[in-house]
Amino acid sequence: MEHVFVEGENFERFNFQDNPLKQGEYDSCRFYQCDFSDTDLSDIKFTECEFIECNLSLVRLIQTAFHDIHFRGCKMLGLHFDSCNEFGLSFSFDSCQLNHTSFYRTKIKKTVFRSSQLIDADFTECDMSASVIDNCDLRGAMFDHTIIEKADLSTSFNYNIDPEINRIKRARFSIHGLPGLLMKYEIEIDNSI
Repeated sequence: MEHVFVEGENFERFNFQDNPLKQGEYDSCRFYQCDFSDTDLSDIKFTECEFIECNLSLVRLIQTAFHDIHFRGCKMLGLHFDSCNEFGLSFSFDSCQLNHTSFYRTKIKKTVFRSSQLIDADFTECDMSASVIDNCDLRGAMFDHTIIEKADLSTSFNYNIDPEINRIKRARFSIHGLPGLLMKYEIEIDNSI
């Protein structure tokens, strides 16, 4: 199978369902409004690339390497980042739909999630220390033995995080997010004061 090295190339409005991305390494490339949905990106290495307004839903990511990747305005439903190559795994998300996405047992310290949907995402046993989860919808997201230490969730909402089974030391939450930390106790919090 042909293995390519591509550097600094712009891919605009490509449909990778019809013409799959070739295996290899992509360095400093920009993908704009491309459709990767339901394709296989396994064993491909991306370094310092941008994905802007792309559809990456249900993409297979077995041993895919993401190093310093920026996703903006992307639809990324049902992805399994837990099957990526974990060496140097680093990315940021801005205005993305990451519903039903799995970060199970991934080490994603200092990751930035900004203005994104993370509905029903799985962060079980994930290390997201010092991450910024800014203005994100976390409805139904699973936090189970997750390391959230020093993370900033102060502007995010709809989360349910049990402080007894997750490591949350020095994490930041807003007063409006308090119900999401106390939900298991079934207490009523009066916001009228």
